[in-house]
Amino acid sequence: MPTFNLIGPGRLGKTLARLLVASGNYQLLGIAGGAQPDAAREFIGAGEIGTLATLPPADFWLIAVPDGAIADVARQLAAASAIRPGDVVFHCSGAGEAALLAPLQAKGAKMASLHPVFSFADPALAAQTFAGTRCALEGDALACERLEALVRTIGGEPFRLAPGGKAAYHAALCVASNYLVTLSQLALDTAALAGMNEAEALPLLHGLMTQTLANVGRLGPAAALTGPIVRGDAGTVATHRAALGVAPALDDAYCRLGLATVALAGPRLTAGEQAALLTALSNGRV
Repeated sequence: MPTFNLIGPGRLGKTLARLLVASGNYQLLGIAGGAQPDAAREFIGAGEIGTLATLPPADFWLIAVPDGAIADVARQLAAASAIRPGDVVFHCSGAGEAALLAPLQAKGAKMASLHPVFSFADPALAAQTFAGTRCALEGDALACERLEALVRTIGGEPFRLAPGGKAAYHAALCVASNYLVTLSQLALDTAALAGMNEAEALPLLHGLMTQTLANVGRLGPAAALTGPIVRGDAGTVATHRAALGVAPALDDAYCRLGLATVALAGPRLTAGEQAALLTALSNGRV
């Protein structure tokens, strides 16, 4: 049975470790780091608590520490004697590449990163609902091959990133997730100009956003696009901007998003409609 060590038993680390142990296909040997290692061991159901210097040799090394600590952990592991040629050492940073583990190359380790596109806010719930989660892999080809099998064992769906693509991949996730939340607040702030309070506006906007996201998933962004811009209705856009004139920050956000929407709608617009929309979205902007 392949063995693994866990470094950084936080929410993500202990969830993955629990899934690996529960699969019956991987044996957890050691746990290092974390503020509450005893509680993590109890949650996982296996593993001996130790330090980076005392972890035993293992086939896989799961590093789930904060991004800023990954390189330091790699240096400490390189100074220890447990890493063997061919061991797979991988971290779970969303933005950082496998190269953060570079000090381990001299030991012959195979380096990779594994990033589950999932929220680990509640580890117990995460362990129950992880199945089907897409997991990005990047790094040494052999390491990625072995991690593909590991991901499938715990119910995930692995995919590989192109070399050098990790930062753009993570930026895409932030736009799709974090910025969607910000967009929700911008919509609420705009609804407030119509006299709607949050209790009234939030269910309305959430329902529309949920329906729209379902359409995007089913049809793709271009085909899912509706509204005045894709209809070439510059007059309605001008009316919107007049209403937003009392809130310059909202007007600016509306225009910047509108210009991107014109580009998306481009194939469905005439040249005259595009020109009118660009004028409506540009006039009066600083």
